[in-house]
Amino acid sequence: MQPSNALIDFMASATPHSPSEPQLPNALPETPSHWPGQAPSFSPLYQQIKGLILQSLQQGEWKPSEVIPSEFDLAARFKVSQGTVRKAIDELAADNLLVRRQGRGTFEATHSEQHVQYRFLRLAPDVGTADSDGPAQRDFVDCKRQRASADVARLLGLRSGDPVLQARRLLRFKDVPTILEDLWLPGGPFKGLTAERLSQHHGPMYALFESEFGVRMVRADEKIRAVTPDEAQAALLDVSPGTPLLSVERIAYTYNDVPMELRRGLYRTDKHHYRNQLS
Repeated sequence: MQPSNALIDFMASATPHSPSEPQLPNALPETPSHWPGQAPSFSPLYQQIKGLILQSLQQGEWKPSEVIPSEFDLAARFKVSQGTVRKAIDELAADNLLVRRQGRGTFEATHSEQHVQYRFLRLAPDVGTADSDGPAQRDFVDCKRQRASADVARLLGLRSGDPVLQARRLLRFKDVPTILEDLWLPGGPFKGLTAERLSQHHGPMYALFESEFGVRMVRADEKIRAVTPDEAQAALLDVSPGTPLLSVERIAYTYNDVPMELRRGLYRTDKHHYRNQLS
């Protein structure tokens, strides 16, 4: 008995991988031998590519002074379109993790870049611009190695008693003491960092962390509240003990959300204000 035409049509439509059906492209190649980790398996595709590029940045495949592969090369590497790679790089550039240089290519962003040197500092002068304040004058009041308290250890993802570097510095703008900061760094990644080295470095502190210790701060969380200083803090900031100040606690993270710095600052706001842009 021959099958009916209707049955033949049904069988043909149910046959997998019919030649007339479009095939899904193999969007990503198998993970290259030099590329650690797993190829992503979730969408959207540009976010997968962003994650792989971020993984390579985290593992130091490209140095800040080296141009990363072109969009064409990355597209060939992952077997995706250049548009997909471009969208991934656009997001990384918006996150200040990559920087495009006209006619030269795309590089890993560093805190030595002029436009990101103070991207975590939101204090702005009431009159003029941040540039009109000029570079901050920095004085290190204290710097020592100590054991992490339970509070500091918790915020830095350490164990209580682990070694940390604790420093206090005063920032002046136009000779006016404006910011008093206490900061804590995990001892392991910053082994060898001294008060002398901090004082001798004239660029942004985060640029020093990048160039000499290979630690890049890529994002930060802050808590802000109004406080009054104690007598020692008031003396350093040249204000009376009852003066209201802005307290900013910041935890800065490197890649993969690893905390690398705890910073607690007191800000004078008689001639400055804290400015943030929301979108």
